[in-house]
Amino acid sequence: MSAVSRRNSIVSVPIKNIERELICPICKELFTHPLILPCQHSVCHKCVRELLLLNHEDSFDAGSECSLPGSPGPRSRVPSPSMERLDRLARSATLQRRSFGRRGSISSPGWRRGSVTPRVTTFPCPGCQHDVDLGERGMSMLFRNFTLESIVERYRQAARAAVAIMCNMCKPPQQEATKSCMDCKASYCNECFKFHHPWGTPKAQHEYVGPTMNFRPKVLMCPEHEMEKVNMYCEVCRRPVCHLCKLGGSHANHKVTSMSSAYKILKEKLSKSIHYLISKEDQVRTQISHLEVLINETEENGQVAECGAYEHFERLFQTLQERKSEMLNSIEQSRTRRLEQLRGQVEEYQGMLENSGLVGYAQEVLKETDQSCFVQTAKQLHTRIAKSTESLRTFHPAADPSFDEFVLETSREETMLKELCFGGVPEPPIIDLSRSHVYNEGLLCWQLAEDTLATDHQVLEYRRLGTEQDGDSRWRLTDRVYGPSTVVCDLEADSLYSFRVRSCRNSLYSPYSPEVTFHTPPAPAFGFLFNDNCGFSSERLALSRRRDSVESMAGMAFLLAAERVQTGSYMGLDYIIGDTGISQGRHYWAFRVEPHSYLVKVGVASDSKLLEWFHNPRDTSSPRYDHDSGHDSGSEDTCYDLSQPFTLLTVGMGKMFLPKASISAGSDHGDHSNRVLPMPQRIGVCLDYDAGRVYFYDADTMRCLYERQVDCSGTMYPAFGLMGSGKVHLEEFITEKRLSYM
Repeated sequence: MSAVSRRNSIVSVPIKNIERELICPICKELFTHPLILPCQHSVCHKCVRELLLLNHEDSFDAGSECSLPGSPGPRSRVPSPSMERLDRLARSATLQRRSFGRRGSISSPGWRRGSVTPRVTTFPCPGCQHDVDLGERGMSMLFRNFTLESIVERYRQAARAAVAIMCNMCKPPQQEATKSCMDCKASYCNECFKFHHPWGTPKAQHEYVGPTMNFRPKVLMCPEHEMEKVNMYCEVCRRPVCHLCKLGGSHANHKVTSMSSAYKILKEKLSKSIHYLISKEDQVRTQISHLEVLINETEENGQVAECGAYEHFERLFQTLQERKSEMLNSIEQSRTRRLEQLRGQVEEYQGMLENSGLVGYAQEVLKETDQSCFVQTAKQLHTRIAKSTESLRTFHPAADPSFDEFVLETSREETMLKELCFGGVPEPPIIDLSRSHVYNEGLLCWQLAEDTLATDHQVLEYRRLGTEQDGDSRWRLTDRVYGPSTVVCDLEADSLYSFRVRSCRNSLYSPYSPEVTFHTPPAPAFGFLFNDNCGFSSERLALSRRRDSVESMAGMAFLLAAERVQTGSYMGLDYIIGDTGISQGRHYWAFRVEPHSYLVKVGVASDSKLLEWFHNPRDTSSPRYDHDSGHDSGSEDTCYDLSQPFTLLTVGMGKMFLPKASISAGSDHGDHSNRVLPMPQRIGVCLDYDAGRVYFYDADTMRCLYERQVDCSGTMYPAFGLMGSGKVHLEEFITEKRLSYM
């Protein structure tokens, strides 16, 4: 198939078939002036603005209305965003913001001037849930997605959803527009277009299209340098940049390519991907048919399960209804019987009253003068009065008014009902390796099964491996966990542990999750944050608000220093240290270095060496100046075995460079290839202050990569040196304890 035919096959796709790709993930409506987030997802301009402005009592920030150059005005028909989703996103951003609020000042980036309320600049992307930090410039750093806007407008026209576009120049009554000028950014009827674009004038050369409301610029401008055109593509940040961004901005040390080259490469990749999918159309249709069968089976099985559950519960309800009727009938019969007995006793006692009943009758009998008649009647009457007199002396109600025998005790039955398992055995959870970290304490996270019934709790079990000979290989249980994570304390250092977890629902336990193993560090975790006071260069280093990550950035000072760079020299490192020192014991910490980092040095340094670095700055330094330069000149190896008050290992460009004095097991010191290792995803450092040794680990496997002697005569600090777009993130477990006191 030729390129033209392939292109035509792509264009011929009906525009109405792609509606799902044109829906904003927040407002669930067609995109209106979409913005491209750093994660490459798009969101409506208005939705982003409303999300950022949802800030407790402060509903709107006037300064952000003009944060986007050429931001759109009011729309004729703006569907209201899903407030429930916006509130959820805002709550997530608020939780992140609260962790920073205690340390900020009014003048800090991201805070509104004249207010003590921080402005929301970080929020989770509604598409991928990754955090999006807009920084100080806010929405002005985001590109408009003009391509998506054009596609949305074509969709509206194809779906006949767009209203007629009227001429902007006609006096009432306005005529329907027939053209739109991309230079004037206005729509015209035929007469107005001829009047405002006369022949022989520069306006006659303006570009015009059919009626449209999407006036995209001819040239895409840089949002950071508003007067500059974007002419390059940053392969690290995956976004267009201008030459100023590359020269001295945040992309100074990033790999960039020309816009034409990026256009050609990306278009070719996209075309190949599209044609691959088209070639697999039969396979896709087969899988769609299979999924449709599964959908039908799911609907049918769901209805069967629903009917079965309904019948079971109806039988239970019927049984309970029968017992209820029996109980109510028994109570009614007992109540009637007791009332009759008590009422009869009342009538009997009323007869004992004077001039009424038995007493009145006896008084009339006493008036009888005939002895034989009196004796005949009085004998039986005396017996009745004797009985009444006896009952009066020994009064006892004819019936008990209490119904204690009918009081129900159903706690046992209620417990049994609650323990009834209608959903069967729950699915086992899966331990999330990406979010689980183990030090002297372990943070274990898992993902619960995505079924319809919630579990009551989870139980985590763990055991230490390699201790069978000691008889200590039994599984240990944690307390019940009512959530997706827990912390395990008191783990042995330099040990291998196995973990598993299972769920419980209605006293039925799921199978165990697959076992995962973690190797604990050789020493307890050392908690610290980056120090923003001692030697910190704000011109070259960007520190996060939480002080748990630092990034090297090129600024004006970097450009001015470049004038003094000569052949054989390189720019000096910018150092930053931890805010807590070490004066005894063994300590371990871990961090991540971004793969795109050009040069980062990591390790430890004493307070005396730090004073030398910070108080005697150098714009340039020779590769042979320090023993840890990482260059293979050979001069540093002559005295590398000497104990120095610092040790820094070189990391950069996705590699880790080991000095020739490496003592890692199995390495050939004379082989250069063994000294260049792939950079681990997580790097660990262990300092044994008392023994005067420092160790570097692959923190994922706890394999020791390098160790050496270090002079611990003073206070030792975690030290980092960065140059050229380097970035370091401290592990969350390392910073957690420090942040809890701030």
